[in-house]
Amino acid sequence: MFRTRQRLGKYRIEGKIAEGGFATVYRALDTIEGIRVAIKAPHPGYVTDQILSDFRREVRMVARLDHPNILSLKDASFIDDHFVIVYPLGEKTLADRLRSRMSIKTILDLSEQMLEAAAYAHSQKIIHCDIKPENMLLFPGQILKLTDFGIAKIAQKSVQGAGTGTIGYMAPEQAMGKPSLRSDVFSLGLILYRMLSGQWPEWPYEWPAPGISRVRRRVTPEFVNFLRKATDPAPKGRYRDAIHMLNVFRRVKSGVIRKKQITMPANRMILQYRAA
Repeated sequence: MFRTRQRLGKYRIEGKIAEGGFATVYRALDTIEGIRVAIKAPHPGYVTDQILSDFRREVRMVARLDHPNILSLKDASFIDDHFVIVYPLGEKTLADRLRSRMSIKTILDLSEQMLEAAAYAHSQKIIHCDIKPENMLLFPGQILKLTDFGIAKIAQKSVQGAGTGTIGYMAPEQAMGKPSLRSDVFSLGLILYRMLSGQWPEWPYEWPAPGISRVRRRVTPEFVNFLRKATDPAPKGRYRDAIHMLNVFRRVKSGVIRKKQITMPANRMILQYRAA
């Protein structure tokens, strides 16, 4: 919809970042503030009263979320007859970061940040419904921010919007049109498992999942059990929400840190022996 170097009010488009089913995200320069931002705009063919209503709903939802690990909103308005939402621009997505190796310290740090973001959203009765690495932006200092609440649903007795989400990250019941807070827990569990194992669990999500040997080498049995419960195909077998999941994560995380501290001296001795 927008061309490189095109002006949109005070913004100058620099290129496309991503494209989804209903909107495209662009990198742009704020020529007044002198900073780069991300601009999200619905596709022209989808600019209907209903879509604009959905985008306004997203804006209002994000505007009331105040947490360091949730992407803040800079602007939402009509500019040159285009409805756009403007966000701070991250360095990369978690999906980009997953293409290279991560230390256990980095994995635990990023995991805790994404769990804190989801836990805060759940405390506000918001189900994200599309938690995936592409919707987690990394900023300087290894700060993670959860974004794209575009299809999130306010938790109610009956949630409409059957099947919304991204295949491969979606809980089985969400694919059936019955998302809940436990569905976000499942998606978070898949991402944690991927970070530790280097492999994505796939349907029918049988345990143990591919890459379990690597997971067991890196963490404690308690942490493995934590992952198993988070990715249970049956919703009732999981943590009730991200708040519960975060509390358990913090407890089992300490065991992984102790394991690392105990094994590190032995690894150093092996390296010294080989060097000699």
